[in-house]
Amino acid sequence: MNNIEIDIETYSSVSLPKCGVYKYAESPDFEILLFGYSIDGGEVQTIDLACGEKIPEVILDALTDDNVTKWAFNAQFERVCLSRYLADMGISLDPFHDNHPLSRGCARFLNPASWRCSMVWSAYMGLPLSLEGVGAVLGLEKQKLTEGKDLIRYFSVPCNPTKSNGGRTRNLPEHDTEKWQRYKSYNIRDVETEMQIQQKLSKFPVPDEIWDEYHIDQEINDRGIRVDMPFVEQAIAIDELSRKRLTAAMKDITELDNPNSVVQMKSWLSDNGLETDTLGKKTVAALIEETDGEVSEALSLRQQLAKSSVKKYQAMQNAACLDNRCRGMFQFYGANRTGRFAGRLVQLQNLPQNHVPDLEQARSLVRSGDMDALDMLYEDIPDTLSQLIRTAFIPADGQKFYVADFSAIEARVIAWFAGEDWRTQVFKDGGDIYCASASQMFKVPVEKHGVNGHLRQKGKIAELALGYGGSVGALKAMGALEMGLAEEELQPLVNAWRQSNPHIVRFWWDVDTAVKKVIKEKQPQMVKGVKFYYQSGMLFILLPSGRTLAYVKPRIGENRFGGASVTYEGVGGTKKWERIESYGPKFVENIVQATSRDILMYAMKTLRCCSIVAHVHDELIIEANPKMSLDVLCEQMARVPPWANGLILRADGYVCDFYRKD
Repeated sequence: MNNIEIDIETYSSVSLPKCGVYKYAESPDFEILLFGYSIDGGEVQTIDLACGEKIPEVILDALTDDNVTKWAFNAQFERVCLSRYLADMGISLDPFHDNHPLSRGCARFLNPASWRCSMVWSAYMGLPLSLEGVGAVLGLEKQKLTEGKDLIRYFSVPCNPTKSNGGRTRNLPEHDTEKWQRYKSYNIRDVETEMQIQQKLSKFPVPDEIWDEYHIDQEINDRGIRVDMPFVEQAIAIDELSRKRLTAAMKDITELDNPNSVVQMKSWLSDNGLETDTLGKKTVAALIEETDGEVSEALSLRQQLAKSSVKKYQAMQNAACLDNRCRGMFQFYGANRTGRFAGRLVQLQNLPQNHVPDLEQARSLVRSGDMDALDMLYEDIPDTLSQLIRTAFIPADGQKFYVADFSAIEARVIAWFAGEDWRTQVFKDGGDIYCASASQMFKVPVEKHGVNGHLRQKGKIAELALGYGGSVGALKAMGALEMGLAEEELQPLVNAWRQSNPHIVRFWWDVDTAVKKVIKEKQPQMVKGVKFYYQSGMLFILLPSGRTLAYVKPRIGENRFGGASVTYEGVGGTKKWERIESYGPKFVENIVQATSRDILMYAMKTLRCCSIVAHVHDELIIEANPKMSLDVLCEQMARVPPWANGLILRADGYVCDFYRKD
């Protein structure tokens, strides 16, 4: 046996979408109902565990044998669920990991090293992340059966007790034998579909290095990150009490039945002489400044109530396993345009920043449930709770968090690609790119908190908004007007940035020309060490790291300005499979972000022996002994990959007892 393709159907009373597979498989009532499999491409079979059939010894042995490759679509689900199944049978999951000092928390799960995921393969090829979606795009002969959702709802999740079902909370095979037979057919069809996907994609194999990266990702997901549950529970309780108080105060002022209602609130504001089309965050913040008295007070209370901080705390509570560690928070290749990770469950990628000066004091007041002291010292409780979200993540006893991130990674990568040497020199000299950019744009020296310091902000917003072809609209979206820039300043700012970065601007349009040429002539092109080529109806971009980006069915079309533009098929802003328009600067954004991701991945490989518990954008969070050297960690993280000769990297870090932004 070399390969085994697996698909399972399961039952658990824990919500999979809310809590994730690790918590789902921990439930006391969790069980595997059906085990569908194919050995080395042979006939697909299903084992009816719910009706007393047993998985053969040879298959059980294969699950723990690292010489047998296990395949599944979204393999993390199968691997974690089968880990629970084998552990319940008293079978050792992985003797090496069981006794390994660095495996903290990993030993509970099957070693991911011999697992492959056809969902990752699909993502690598720019295809959808659902079995149904991939089957449709590839036009498979045997596609996922559409009735699956109904069968899952019937057998795999609890049901509502009714008179007609005798008050039961779960449907078993004997409650509908015909449906159960269809569920078995559905299980077999999923395995067949997965095998067909692999056959279709066989001429585009995923490189071994990518599978190694996937295994690192699975190790991090298995390890999880610890949550301070007493703190989380108190934060939820305080938020609830605070919301009751704020709602009562709003009712006193407005005399509305439901002051949270947009319709009722708009009507009340209108009666008080204030007309507004929207009650969005930015609008409310502006209206608070423009009004006074009861109107301003009511809007201020509404602003506080709008904080959704409690949702993050509830997400932690939902996802935390029995050992208070949240697992499964990262999806490998979740952003398939660049291969970047996507956040799941708690969504670490969009946590609010913390600006409270005495973070530790605020945190301890919440943890002890001292609402009165919190109210007295911090006028906006929802905002304080929001700023404390990060601090809910804590290291294991006797450990500390070592947090390190890359400094201005995308700015460094785009300068390296384009050969914008003045920027690279700034990074070599350890300078501030925002000051240097402003200095280059306005032809005067700019120092942070020094001479012409007021120009740094313009340099910063230009850097953040204009690197990928952005113009006036991008500056506005980045908040240029709110920062005090005048409308008439924006276009000159765009012009100044582009004039200061001629090599970057040229890189955009060289890439644009290369992509169009490849699609029209089907001949490969090279731009600044990046190869563009066409194969089997796909556009590929080969990065310096050796990884490729894939674009499905590229075509030359016409944009809204009447010029030629590139379109390809992918998951767009509507989350549906559709034609997406792109052009040079957008492809450059993909190339730069994908390369930044490869640099982070290289650092993760370098630091694999450390306990990485989480990562956010360009930052790693490591749980380690307090004796570990932060300087050595940052030095290791900033090692330049062999394929990025001449790139200047820097990593900065700090040590903490709970997660925070330094």
